[in-house]
Amino acid sequence: MITSEIFILIAIFCCIPLWIISVYNQFVTLRNLIASAWAQTEVQLRRRYDLIPNLVEIVKGYATHERETFEKVAQARSTAMNVATPEAKAGAENALTGTLKSLFAIAEAYPELKANQDFSALQQELTNTEGFIAECRSHYNDAVLAFNNALQVVPANIVAALFKFQPHEYFGVPDVAVREPAKVQF
Repeated sequence: MITSEIFILIAIFCCIPLWIISVYNQFVTLRNLIASAWAQTEVQLRRRYDLIPNLVEIVKGYATHERETFEKVAQARSTAMNVATPEAKAGAENALTGTLKSLFAIAEAYPELKANQDFSALQQELTNTEGFIAECRSHYNDAVLAFNNALQVVPANIVAALFKFQPHEYFGVPDVAVREPAKVQF
C-alpha cells in the first residue's frame, strides 16, 4: 500500500512537468501574439509607404522647386522600410513623419494643390492609415506588455529563464519633439 508521503511525492513529480509545459505554452502563445501584432503593424506601415510616392508626385506637380523636401521624404521612406526592430522602426517612422509634415507645409503654400481632389483623397487616406498604425502600435505594445509581465512574475520567471525567453521591445516614440503636438498656423 502506498503511504501518503509517497503519494504526495508522486503527485509533485507529476504536477511539476505539467506546470512547466503549461507555462511554456503560455509564453509561446504570447510570443506569437506579439508576432501577429507586429505583422499587422507592418501591413499598415506598408500601406503608408505605398501612399507616400503618390502624394509626393502630386505635390511635385505644383511645387517643382521644393526638390530638397521631396528627396528627404524619399530618403526617410526608404530608411523606414529597411529597419526591422521595433526600436529602430520607431525612430525611422518618426523621421518619416517629420518629413511628411514638411511636405504638407509645402502644400499649404499652394491653394490650387490643396483644392486638388487627388491630393485631398491621398491626404485623407494617409490620415486614415496613420490612425490604423496608431491602433496597431497600441495592440503590439499591449502584447509586449503581457509577454514582458509574464516573464517577470514568480514562479513563471523560472521557466522563462530555463527556456531563455527574452523581453521584447516596445514600438514607442523615442523622440521627445515628436511627442509634442503639431503647431498649426493660419
